[in-house]
Amino acid sequence: MQFSVGVEYAFHSLFYMVEIPQGKTIGIRQLAELNKITETYLSKVFAKLRKAGIVRSIPGVNGGYELARPPEDISFWNVIEAIEGPSFFFQCVEIRKKNIFVEDPSIFTDKCPCLIKVVIHEAEKMLRDQLRSKSLRWLYDQASIDFTEERKEAVTKWIMDL
Repeated sequence: MQFSVGVEYAFHSLFYMVEIPQGKTIGIRQLAELNKITETYLSKVFAKLRKAGIVRSIPGVNGGYELARPPEDISFWNVIEAIEGPSFFFQCVEIRKKNIFVEDPSIFTDKCPCLIKVVIHEAEKMLRDQLRSKSLRWLYDQASIDFTEERKEAVTKWIMDL
């Protein structure tokens, strides 16, 4: 299992949007410059985040993006699902029905699920539940604990200068 780099781009960009005051927006260019990443790819990431209702696009000269809901209401899973999609990581195609030792493949029904699929989906559910338990607010609060006063001031100045 591997998430695309878009997930990392999303989290590192959204991190700096947590403290942006209501009514203030940030552009893709500013976020791309902040993280030294490509504007083109980041704009595709933000299109997915917008479609998922995580950010809102504000048109106009002073337009840009803002969080569409409070950071405590945006979970890690919300972000990952927006970028990667909602499907399970493991896609069981029931190859057991084609096994040369199986005489009657009709015995494999919903009442007799593939045990491999069951175990992996249970693990995925646990992962998703853990990711749902952590929010952007939690991320910001945890990560900024270790910020020096100089870094906190620099971030605040950067946000105010937007």
